[in-house]
Amino acid sequence: MADTIRWGMHGAAGRMGQRVIALAATDPALHLAGAYESSTSPKLGSDAGELAGIGKLDVPIMHGVQSHVDVIIDFSLPEACMELVALCEARAIPLVLATTGLSAKQKEIVVAASQATPILMSPSMSFAVNLAMKLVGDAARVLRSHTSGVDVEIIERHHRYKADAPSGTALKFGDIVAKEMGQEREVHGRHGQTGQRPQNEIGYHALRTGDNVGEHTIVFGMIGETLELTVRGQSRDSYALGALAAAKFLVGQGAGMYSMADVLGL
Repeated sequence: MADTIRWGMHGAAGRMGQRVIALAATDPALHLAGAYESSTSPKLGSDAGELAGIGKLDVPIMHGVQSHVDVIIDFSLPEACMELVALCEARAIPLVLATTGLSAKQKEIVVAASQATPILMSPSMSFAVNLAMKLVGDAARVLRSHTSGVDVEIIERHHRYKADAPSGTALKFGDIVAKEMGQEREVHGRHGQTGQRPQNEIGYHALRTGDNVGEHTIVFGMIGETLELTVRGQSRDSYALGALAAAKFLVGQGAGMYSMADVLGL
């Protein structure tokens, strides 16, 4: 790994992009070498540091990667993200992909691109969330043979501006549970005469409230007792710091798909 990592921020004008830039500026191992936005962004030409509230960095926000970078962090939208994936594949630039809401086809494109360059993709960059995923998998493994059966429900809360529901993190929690316990059905909310709850389903419930940065509760309901695992984010800093740690990890890695579990050594 180089002494100083030249990194780029894709989605630099967004809430997450600004926060990642602000926190990275306090790390002497990181040098912001590029800040990128869509071709229609009204922030093109703005100084990335000033926009992030940390003073001038002499890094203008531009469209397209026009200088050498060792790694790029992406917090954007699926369509813009796909353009970046193609560019990183062509130039063999390591990519931390934190954009959520990708379709199955888009995820296939990402996996294919990872044959040419290292890509770390995760529905959440939070250390606590990724540790919770490990704990949820452990709980599901232990409880799968519970004699009374186990009902699993996933409740997630996010801010009013979030575009996708359920969150990518909630779906990942459900995927972890299903792989351990074998549920074959997903239910998104319930209303009307639903009848008795079958045990081969996972229920998802998405709440959108105020400026909530994200919380997830995984409920394992049994006869006579309940186990709940909850992880809450108090600020976007948890996601930003996780993305920066992922970027440091990815520099120097070989081509392939990585996750935050790799960063944490889980």
